Amino acid sequence: QVQLVESGGGLVQAGGSLRLSCAASGTIFNINVMGWYRQAPGKQRELVATITSGGTTKYSDSVKGRFTISRDNAKNMVYLQMNSLKPEDTAVYYCNANARTSFRPVYYDYWGQGTQVTVSS
Repeated sequence: QVQLVESGGGLVQAGGSLRLSCAASGTIFNINVMGWYRQAPGKQRELVATITSGGTTKYSDSVKGRFTISRDNAKNMVYLQMNSLKPEDTAVYYCNANARTSFRPVYYDYWGQGTQVTVSS
């Protein structure tokens, strides 16, 4: 099993910045894609950004140019630097990892418990 623990959420004014971190632990053989998703009240969970083990990134249009995802493969960590935050960025942010936990070539999705980000206007 893989455990994901997020940190770094909080309350910030519009225009401010926050940095989220996510640490993966457990029986990890390999992590393919890591990413961040978010869910605002009354809305579905949506993709924010993903990064492959090789460093290829993908962003949602709503955060492109403001958020930066990065990763430390040696530490099994993923980060999300969020700049120029807007009230509409308010949501619970979840870390995701697509990981393999044995020699079997099978990958599963794992999720963290979420961290609240609140942006005040």
